[in-house]
Amino acid sequence: MIVDRLDAVRLAASAGPLADLLADTVDAGASVGFLAPLDRAAAQRWWEERAADVAAGRLALWAAYDGDRVLGTVSLAFPDKANSRHRAELVKLMVHRDTRGRGLGRRLLGVAEDAAAAAGITLLHLDTETGSPAEHLYRSAGWTAIGAIPDYAANPGGELRPTTIYYKQVPAGALTR
Repeated sequence: MIVDRLDAVRLAASAGPLADLLADTVDAGASVGFLAPLDRAAAQRWWEERAADVAAGRLALWAAYDGDRVLGTVSLAFPDKANSRHRAELVKLMVHRDTRGRGLGRRLLGVAEDAAAAAGITLLHLDTETGSPAEHLYRSAGWTAIGAIPDYAANPGGELRPTTIYYKQVPAGALTR
């Protein structure tokens, strides 16, 4: 399995396999901003729309490939304000349900953390559904929970669920794993 950072051209070329991953993630019940059932064409359009942010440097995106199949992804979203250039948001960490439990999520998390450190980012933050399996990954990787917001987002079934906010301080230039 290969993990690559995608530029805007490669993202556009991979929008179909990324859409398959996104649809699988939503169908498996993960709260990543979409309701089920997720139309594959809508999922592909969503990925295609991210290309402008990648090209502008507002989003860094990695995908894990097994051949042409995308088995996982993670992104870092960078703020555009001068007073917040030291931080980034970890977004859309997804692993295909056929591949879960084999360390790919941890590997993708490490890739994003290492890239953030290399770019001089010293603070990462994220939000995830409270009580989700993702919480175990973040806690075991040294992320700190700072609290939960009730009824923050609807899960794929449409039920409002709480979200927990996490952060991790990353020494600039240091590898995290």
